[in-house]
Amino acid sequence: MTKFLLAVHVIAAILAIGPVAVAASMFPPAARRALAVGAGSGARALAVGAGPGDPYAGDSPGDPDATGTLRLLHRICRVYAVVGVVVPVFGFATASEMGVLGSAWLIVSIALTALAALVLVALVLPAQTALLEGKPAPTARLAMVTGLFNLLWAAVTVLMIVRPGSTTGA
Repeated sequence: MTKFLLAVHVIAAILAIGPVAVAASMFPPAARRALAVGAGSGARALAVGAGPGDPYAGDSPGDPDATGTLRLLHRICRVYAVVGVVVPVFGFATASEMGVLGSAWLIVSIALTALAALVLVALVLPAQTALLEGKPAPTARLAMVTGLFNLLWAAVTVLMIVRPGSTTGA
């Protein structure tokens, strides 16, 4: 059962966290390009020329390709953030099955995972939403917090592989 739980945990991490990490990393440069297109047409903020009923529809037409890309990247981040809840659920099940719930490397991994989730929910997604709504939001700050999010996940990944002090084997 341990191998099954571990396999589901790893596959879920790859399929859920990977897309968020990539899409979130692509968002700031895409936003800078969209803002540059908007500035070239006299717009003061990101103009998201979307269709009727779109919650991110703006008042002035923007480059449909650039704004469509931003909406898609934001949607990927939002949807896969929710799907990503599966990762710690199966992680806890695997750790319980392995009897390592009290291990220092796992506790640190859990703390870093919680911090990564907090960075995503409290900093990355709201900044993306603000940009899509045409509100001024610095893309450099968004890039920085997105990098922090990715760095936290990289640290969790290393801890999961190396498992310092583990007595369960490599």
